[in-house]
This record gives sequence, structure tokens and C-alpha cells, in this order.
Amino acid sequence: MNLSTAADEWSPAGATWYGSPEGAGSDGGACGYGDAVLKPPFNSMITAISPSLYKSGKGCGACYQVKCTTNPSCSGNPVRVVVTDLCPGGPCVPESIHFDLSGAAFGALAKPGEEDKLRGAGVLQIEHARQVYFLCASSSVPCDYGGTTIAFRVDPGSNPYYFAVAPQFEEGDGDLASVDLKEATSTTTGPDEWKPMQQSWGAVWKLESGSALQAPFSIRLTSGNTGRILVANDVIPAGWQPGAIYPSLVNYL
Repeated sequence: MNLSTAADEWSPAGATWYGSPEGAGSDGGACGYGDAVLKPPFNSMITAISPSLYKSGKGCGACYQVKCTTNPSCSGNPVRVVVTDLCPGGPCVPESIHFDLSGAAFGALAKPGEEDKLRGAGVLQIEHARQVYFLCASSSVPCDYGGTTIAFRVDPGSNPYYFAVAPQFEEGDGDLASVDLKEATSTTTGPDEWKPMQQSWGAVWKLESGSALQAPFSIRLTSGNTGRILVANDVIPAGWQPGAIYPSLVNYL
């Protein structure tokens, strides 16, 4: 998809970087994606974000374009990053919009061969965009993972009466407004009851039950910006394990 971002859609922001120079910042961070941040399709191109964009975790998974032009080592070319962490202090507090980029993402803003020189600057003023123009229409910067399907990372604390999960790799909007779960069967209201999950922390959503939940589970996702609904049928199998990751067959793009 050929995306072009109109000049008036770019807004100023501050930028720093954290972690190793070519790494992913942290191992998972405040969104709960774990070591997925290091691997495809995230590929360490991630960012921690100021509280105003983290939105108490509702901003997890959103994609932004960022670019820099204020340093001689800046390439000026936009780079797409995904929100996987919160930047709760330091420069992220006084600045309303701040990107604490991974070392890899910060270096990607540089001209070829000048990545270390740009990282040496430490702090930059950059531009960022969430809205883009495509075929004369305005929409969110899409998360596009090249055909990777959504995966569901089961929280290690889950048990038959408490189920928590972090959906990851959502294309399109990237962030989620709501998540619902449907059990295999329900003796009270029938098999078609969707139960709303509550946001626990970051990208993790939870459901607490007074009786043992009956797998397999289907998961229904509602995207954060456009409200699109997507269902992963029976994605969590019977005999599921805490800490396991279950790929689905679906995604938004």
C-alpha cells in the first residue's frame, strides 16, 4: 500500500530512545507483548509513548509514522512504529506528545551509515502522524504485518475461573476498543452469549467467572479507531495453557 501523509497532518513531538542501540527497548513493556517485540512482525520497530497516547493501555498496538529533519543525520524519511510500552517519566511528562523509541527505531530515522551519530544526539524534536491520506481519503496510519494473523497471548496467571489474554499483531487500527469472549457452551444463556472482557492492564483483557469457563473460546475484537469487528472462532482450544500463544486465522487487512 502506497501511503502519503499530507504536510498538515504532521505534528511536533519529542523523541528519545532506550535499551540497546539496535534493540527493541524493553522485553515487552507495559503493553504485555513479551518477547514478541523482538521478533517478526514487530522486528524491534516499536516505541514507548507518553501517557496522553498510551491512554491507560488503550493506545497499545497503534501505529504511527515518525520522521526527523532537525539533525544533520536525519534522513527525513517517515518510519512506522507500533506502541508497545509506556514512557511514564523523564521527558515524557513535560511534553504532551513524546516517543521513547527503541534503539532500532531511532536509528531508522537516520541517513544510511549515520545511525550511531543520530543516536548520539539522544534527544530530538521530530514530527509524527496518525492520520494519512490514501486515495484522497483520510484514515489512520495502518498497521500492516504482511499477512501475519492475529495471535492471542494467554496471561500466565490465567486459570479455569480467570482468563486473561493479550491480542497482538492487529492490522489496520492496531489498537482495540473492546474484546469479548464466547465459551464453547453455556448452560444458562445458551452457546451464543458473548461476554465482555475488561481491560486488565496494557493490551491485556480479562474475564472473571464464578464457574469454570468452557473452552474452546472464540474471541471478538472491536478496533479502536474505526470500530471494525473481527471474530476469531475457537481460537483458544480446549486444554489451553497459561502463558501459551495461540495464532488465529484472521486479521483486519
